[in-house]
Amino acid sequence: MKKELIALASKVTDLSNKLIISQLEKNNINGIVPSHGSIFILLYENEQVTMKDIADFVHKTKPTVTILVDKLVKMGYVKKEKSKTDSRVTFVELTQKGKDLKPVFEEISNNINNIIYKNLTTNEAVQTEKTLRKVIANLNFEDIV
Repeated sequence: MKKELIALASKVTDLSNKLIISQLEKNNINGIVPSHGSIFILLYENEQVTMKDIADFVHKTKPTVTILVDKLVKMGYVKKEKSKTDSRVTFVELTQKGKDLKPVFEEISNNINNIIYKNLTTNEAVQTEKTLRKVIANLNFEDIV
Protein backbone atom coordinates (compact mmCIF):
# COMPACT_ATOMS: atom_id res chain seq x y z
CA MET A 1 0.00 0.00 0.00
CA LYS A 2 1.39 3.37 -1.03
CA LYS A 3 1.56 6.02 1.65
CA GLU A 4 2.09 9.20 -0.33
CA LEU A 5 -1.31 10.82 0.10
CA ILE A 6 -0.19 13.69 2.32
CA ALA A 7 2.77 14.48 0.05
CA LEU A 8 0.56 14.31 -3.04
CA ALA A 9 -2.17 16.46 -1.46
CA SER A 10 0.47 19.01 -0.48
CA LYS A 11 1.84 19.06 -4.02
CA VAL A 12 -1.68 19.58 -5.45
CA THR A 13 -2.20 22.47 -3.03
CA ASP A 14 1.16 24.07 -3.87
CA LEU A 15 0.65 23.77 -7.62
CA SER A 16 -2.96 24.97 -7.40
CA ASN A 17 -1.92 28.01 -5.37
CA LYS A 18 0.80 28.89 -7.89
CA LEU A 19 -1.73 28.56 -10.70
CA ILE A 20 -4.26 30.76 -8.87
CA ILE A 21 -1.66 33.47 -8.25
CA SER A 22 -0.53 33.28 -11.88
CA GLN A 23 -4.13 33.62 -13.10
CA LEU A 24 -4.76 36.56 -10.75
CA GLU A 25 -1.62 38.34 -11.96
CA LYS A 26 -2.58 37.65 -15.57
CA ASN A 27 -5.81 39.55 -14.82
CA ASN A 28 -3.87 42.41 -13.16
CA ILE A 29 -5.11 41.45 -9.70
CA ASN A 30 -2.24 41.79 -7.27
CA GLY A 31 -2.14 41.35 -3.50
CA ILE A 32 -4.90 38.76 -3.31
CA VAL A 33 -3.69 35.31 -2.27
CA PRO A 34 -5.44 31.93 -2.42
CA SER A 35 -6.34 32.25 1.29
CA HIS A 36 -8.63 35.14 0.36
CA GLY A 37 -10.61 32.95 -2.05
CA SER A 38 -12.87 31.35 0.54
CA ILE A 39 -13.64 34.75 2.04
CA PHE A 40 -14.77 36.03 -1.36
CA ILE A 41 -16.86 32.88 -1.92
CA LEU A 42 -18.65 33.39 1.41
CA LEU A 43 -19.25 37.08 0.70
CA TYR A 44 -20.53 36.41 -2.82
CA GLU A 45 -23.12 34.08 -1.28
CA ASN A 46 -24.00 36.38 1.65
CA GLU A 47 -24.32 40.15 1.56
CA GLN A 48 -22.96 40.61 5.07
CA VAL A 49 -21.19 38.19 7.43
CA THR A 50 -19.46 38.39 10.79
CA MET A 51 -15.76 37.80 11.35
CA LYS A 52 -16.79 34.65 13.26
CA ASP A 53 -18.77 33.45 10.23
CA ILE A 54 -15.64 33.86 8.12
CA ALA A 55 -13.42 32.07 10.66
CA ASP A 56 -15.85 29.15 10.80
CA PHE A 57 -16.18 28.98 7.01
CA VAL A 58 -12.46 29.10 6.22
CA HIS A 59 -11.41 26.99 9.23
CA LYS A 60 -8.88 29.56 10.40
CA THR A 61 -8.36 31.29 13.73
CA LYS A 62 -9.94 34.68 14.34
CA PRO A 63 -6.53 36.44 14.42
CA THR A 64 -5.64 34.91 11.04
CA VAL A 65 -8.99 35.97 9.61
CA THR A 66 -8.47 39.48 10.96
CA ILE A 67 -5.17 39.74 9.08
CA LEU A 68 -6.73 38.42 5.85
CA VAL A 69 -9.78 40.69 6.08
CA ASP A 70 -7.74 43.75 7.04
CA LYS A 71 -5.65 43.25 3.91
CA LEU A 72 -8.82 43.13 1.80
CA VAL A 73 -10.05 46.30 3.53
CA LYS A 74 -6.76 48.04 2.79
CA MET A 75 -7.06 47.05 -0.89
CA GLY A 76 -10.64 48.33 -1.00
CA TYR A 77 -12.38 44.99 -1.68
CA VAL A 78 -14.34 44.76 1.59
CA LYS A 79 -15.45 47.01 4.41
CA LYS A 80 -15.85 46.27 8.10
CA GLU A 81 -18.47 47.69 10.42
CA LYS A 82 -18.98 47.17 14.15
CA SER A 83 -22.39 45.92 15.24
CA LYS A 84 -24.56 48.65 16.70
CA THR A 85 -26.00 46.23 19.25
CA ASP A 86 -22.90 44.19 20.22
CA SER A 87 -19.46 45.80 20.12
CA ARG A 88 -17.81 42.35 20.07
CA VAL A 89 -19.29 41.65 16.62
CA THR A 90 -17.79 43.00 13.42
CA PHE A 91 -19.62 42.71 10.10
CA VAL A 92 -17.84 42.37 6.76
CA GLU A 93 -19.28 43.05 3.33
CA LEU A 94 -17.98 43.50 -0.19
CA THR A 95 -17.43 46.92 -1.68
CA GLN A 96 -18.35 47.52 -5.31
CA LYS A 97 -14.68 46.91 -6.18
CA GLY A 98 -14.93 43.50 -4.50
CA LYS A 99 -18.21 42.69 -6.25
CA ASP A 100 -16.65 43.60 -9.60
CA LEU A 101 -14.11 40.77 -9.20
CA LYS A 102 -16.76 38.03 -9.24
CA PRO A 103 -16.74 37.39 -13.02
CA VAL A 104 -12.94 37.34 -13.05
CA PHE A 105 -12.86 34.85 -10.17
CA GLU A 106 -15.45 32.68 -11.93
CA GLU A 107 -13.33 32.66 -15.10
CA ILE A 108 -10.18 31.81 -13.12
CA SER A 109 -12.04 29.02 -11.30
CA ASN A 110 -13.29 27.57 -14.60
CA ASN A 111 -9.79 27.73 -16.10
CA ILE A 112 -8.26 25.96 -13.13
CA ASN A 113 -10.96 23.28 -13.05
CA ASN A 114 -10.40 22.64 -16.76
CA ILE A 115 -6.69 22.15 -16.09
CA ILE A 116 -7.22 19.92 -13.05
CA TYR A 117 -9.76 17.65 -14.73
CA LYS A 118 -8.13 17.70 -18.19
CA ASN A 119 -6.86 14.09 -18.29
CA LEU A 120 -9.42 12.52 -15.98
CA THR A 121 -12.40 10.53 -17.12
CA THR A 122 -15.71 11.37 -15.48
CA ASN A 123 -15.45 8.20 -13.39
CA GLU A 124 -11.90 9.05 -12.29
CA ALA A 125 -12.95 12.56 -11.30
CA VAL A 126 -15.95 11.30 -9.33
CA GLN A 127 -13.90 8.59 -7.61
CA THR A 128 -11.06 10.99 -6.75
CA GLU A 129 -13.46 13.46 -5.16
CA LYS A 130 -15.25 10.66 -3.30
CA THR A 131 -11.95 9.31 -1.96
CA LEU A 132 -10.75 12.73 -0.86
CA ARG A 133 -14.04 13.32 0.99
CA LYS A 134 -13.46 10.06 2.87
CA VAL A 135 -9.93 11.14 3.79
CA ILE A 136 -11.24 14.50 5.01
CA ALA A 137 -13.86 12.72 7.12
CA ASN A 138 -11.11 10.48 8.55
CA LEU A 139 -9.11 13.55 9.51
CA ASN A 140 -12.02 15.36 11.14
CA PHE A 141 -10.24 16.73 14.20
CA GLU A 142 -13.21 16.39 16.53
CA ASP A 143 -13.42 12.67 15.87
CA ILE A 144 -9.69 12.08 16.48
CA VAL A 145 -9.21 13.76 19.87
